[in-house]
Amino acid sequence: MVAFLRLAARRIAMLPVMILGITLMVFVVMQFSPTDPAYNALGEGASAKAREAFAEEHGLNDPLFVRYFRFLGDLLHLDLGSTVPPSTPVADRITTAFPLTFQLTLFSLVLAVVFAVVFGVIGAVWRDRWPDQVVRVVSMAGVAIPSFWLGVLLIQQFALNTPLFPTGGYTNPADSFTGWLHTMTLPAVSIALAVSASLARLVRTSLVAELERDYVRTARGNGLPEGVVLRSALRNALVNPLTVLGIKVGYMLSGAVVIEAIFDLPGMGKLILEGVTGNDTALVQGTVLTIAVTFLVVNVLVDLLYLLVNPRIRTV
Repeated sequence: MVAFLRLAARRIAMLPVMILGITLMVFVVMQFSPTDPAYNALGEGASAKAREAFAEEHGLNDPLFVRYFRFLGDLLHLDLGSTVPPSTPVADRITTAFPLTFQLTLFSLVLAVVFAVVFGVIGAVWRDRWPDQVVRVVSMAGVAIPSFWLGVLLIQQFALNTPLFPTGGYTNPADSFTGWLHTMTLPAVSIALAVSASLARLVRTSLVAELERDYVRTARGNGLPEGVVLRSALRNALVNPLTVLGIKVGYMLSGAVVIEAIFDLPGMGKLILEGVTGNDTALVQGTVLTIAVTFLVVNVLVDLLYLLVNPRIRTV
């Protein structure tokens, strides 16, 4: 346990450093944007003199490092700037949009893990037989199909041809959980399929290796029920797939941005699209930074979970 606490402390201590690196990367990249903040704020009819005065007033002519430290100071006060006129705080827009993206990502993650465990166990238990072959084919197809294309197919089949789900829109779960589930199922499945397909292959491989270990043969030789043996082996086999779960969550976050645009969901994806089409640098910078920091925090949490469930780490 002491070793676990020491390793966990290292992971947590590195988090502020990594967040600082992300802020620097996002800020520097956004400085290469051809968009002129003065032009966006003052409009097309603004003169060159007015734009220059705006740039001077807001410190846009200051050196890069000065603007970066001013940006960090604003971040400490949760100030991400304002959108182009009509001006609204970017933080307020993100506060409204981020919960939906988080809900979609979490729902997709739950579906992906359930599908991966079910199909991974089927493939391992019926190894090299027809159920295993079906799981392999489905897994390869799931990895190969882009999530946005799958989303379009799901809309066509289950929203247009067979109207079981809506083509888009969002229902707040506080208003109606059934309505929320109705609107989020197709987007979540679109994101979860590729993740569950790749995770299922990892679960199958890990479980096959676990079922060949000595303790499994000993348990079977002692007459333990197959279900008990399988549950014990599966618990140990899930340790390895857990190591890639953080990366998969990052994939889901990025996939949610695209899927939200397809299903007309007012999440972070819609904000990024609005910022890009409207040349709103502050909005794009704020949403990208929020997604990147979320991805980083989730990866650290997954690392801590891996340290917690891995017996070999706990006994170091």
